[in-house]
Amino acid sequence: MKAEILVIGALGNVGCEVVKELQAKGISVRAADLFPEKINERFGAGVEAVGFDFAKPETYQAAFHGIKKMFLLRPPQITDIQKMMVPALEAAKAAGVIHIVFLSLIGIESNTVVPHYKVELWLRASGLSYTFLRASFFMQNLNTVHRAEIRDLDIIEVPVGSAKTSFLDTRDIGAVAAVALTETGHENQAYDLTGSEALDYYQVAEQFSEVLGRKITYTNPSPIKFFIRLVQRGTKIIFAVIQTWLYNNTRKGMADTVTGEVKRLLGRDPIKLKQYIEDYKLNWKKD
Repeated sequence: MKAEILVIGALGNVGCEVVKELQAKGISVRAADLFPEKINERFGAGVEAVGFDFAKPETYQAAFHGIKKMFLLRPPQITDIQKMMVPALEAAKAAGVIHIVFLSLIGIESNTVVPHYKVELWLRASGLSYTFLRASFFMQNLNTVHRAEIRDLDIIEVPVGSAKTSFLDTRDIGAVAAVALTETGHENQAYDLTGSEALDYYQVAEQFSEVLGRKITYTNPSPIKFFIRLVQRGTKIIFAVIQTWLYNNTRKGMADTVTGEVKRLLGRDPIKLKQYIEDYKLNWKKD
């Protein structure tokens, strides 16, 4: 059966979970990313793999042909939405895409300078139907962005003071996205997705310590010290600025909102942080 649902960024933390959820529902899916050969390695031959790059219009036709609905995310390196994403979105619309599920940010109404906001504006004006998944802080950032510091140094180093965060598992985002892509009633909706609890990083460190069986310490650096450490570790200046800015918003209490949207949409509680740590604990195992 020819795929009618496309997942952009299928190899990423969220995109891969969307593909898995659609597979579990028995849905034929086309998975797109920069390296299509890796898609079938991860998901098997049952997924239709295509190469896709926002910067390469020659990849658009194979990705969008025959597609009615798609999951969309913004690659972190893209900041100029009009130049780098809109041409692809226009091509998708011209090819017959009618509904887009977009991974956005919680609190975007007061963060109108972020690129996600511009994508939302375009989608609202496009004539396409849309679902905005406005997600809180990913748990999986702790096993990707912060993996080395936890594994090698036994620390969590983020500049948020004692502010709380409503951590969200990307597996829950994938499950919600699959619902929005396969069921009716989600057209032109925006969902604020969070976990079921808001925790400060002292509590996060305690849960890591309990599950990993060794002391993990939250260092609580200043934003300036955090930024300097990022640059010293080789992070590009622009990404260091963005990361520090996002954590500064958390420090101001902008990430502590807890909603019931995940439970309402999935009919179950969101995955808790402790369960996430258990499931991913090999990521922080010392060599």
